[in-house]
Amino acid sequence: MVQSIIGKTRLQMLVGDITNQDTEAIVNAANPTLMGGGGVDGAIHRAGGPQILKECKEIRKKQGKCPPGEAVITSGGELIADYVIHTVGPIWHGGNSNEEEILADAYRNSLTLALKNKIKSVAFPSISTGAYRFPIERAARIALGTIRDFIRANQGLNEVRMVLYSQQDFEIYLSAWEDIITNNRDV
Repeated sequence: MVQSIIGKTRLQMLVGDITNQDTEAIVNAANPTLMGGGGVDGAIHRAGGPQILKECKEIRKKQGKCPPGEAVITSGGELIADYVIHTVGPIWHGGNSNEEEILADAYRNSLTLALKNKIKSVAFPSISTGAYRFPIERAARIALGTIRDFIRANQGLNEVRMVLYSQQDFEIYLSAWEDIITNNRDV
């Protein structure tokens, strides 16, 4: 685990299981249907039980699908976390379809929703780097840079975690963070 302090907020990066995090909210790398799926999305729906799917169905009735870059919130069901923030990252199409901005929006909108709901701690997976094939080196820089900028501009979060699936993913995020710190000495 590695941690940094940005203002009054602790940013942590660790290898772990997003479904076991003791933060107030975890973020789900959802698909637009909000009906569960594979990877992180399926794991969260399985661990959280049927309540999460029920609430996702209610959201779908009200607003339809969740567009890429947007975020919605449900309870945590049977998870340790009280809430799940579902966000849809972009599918990688080679970098020419606004994927980087959509990915940044997914992180920003998730953090905005956390603050709106007075959530003080949130854990993220690496959004879009699995089945959606976003290159993880680029995704790490976008994720960490967006989180850092959001924390600098907004108060209210005590902790933000990046929960990486593997040691290899952790090393990529750590390298990206070290590069961000090197180029932005006031972090």
